[in-house]
Amino acid sequence: MAIVEVKDVSGKKVGTAELSDAVFSVEPNTFAMHQVVRSQLAARRQGTHSTKGRSEVSGGGAKPWRQKGTGRARQGSIRAPQWKGGGVVFGPTPRSYGFKVPNKVVKLAMRSALSAKLGDEELYVIDGFGLSEPSTKQAAGILKTLGIDGRCTVVVANDDLPAMLSLRNLPKVRVIAAAESNTYDLLDNSALLFTKPALEWLEGVLK
Repeated sequence: MAIVEVKDVSGKKVGTAELSDAVFSVEPNTFAMHQVVRSQLAARRQGTHSTKGRSEVSGGGAKPWRQKGTGRARQGSIRAPQWKGGGVVFGPTPRSYGFKVPNKVVKLAMRSALSAKLGDEELYVIDGFGLSEPSTKQAAGILKTLGIDGRCTVVVANDDLPAMLSLRNLPKVRVIAAAESNTYDLLDNSALLFTKPALEWLEGVLK
């Protein structure tokens, strides 16, 4: 069972947390993580691109000239694809890019991401931010005290609203509730910080 230090807002060690081997000591499955991240990014695409085919472009109802005798190539409509202003052949139409990944694979990907972060020593745990009201300045000071610089994902307890409001305006910091945890947000950073309640909640879900 892996052990990780738990620090307070001043950066001092106040205890340790035992991490379940079933969640934090698995062999990272890169294929599962790749599939889940692809699925997440695909679901974010709007898919609102649209073009008009020859049946949707206005005009072109009459045959431009008779079939034979003019010396020109036969044409049936001035809205055929080869004409300026004509319809688009095989153009994009509104669609959804999303695809589903089995729930077991989603959980495996999250376990893999957490195990990889722990193995790379990029996982940090704090007992809590201890904020009674939102304060971006205090939140920034806490991160600096912990030695966290650069792009960071902070996972807080589901009901820790002051911490969420304090952290959300910081550049390079993404804050999410434990219930919003996902593979992309766990991986897309150089440091992953959990509050102890959030870590315990997520560990219980993924066991």
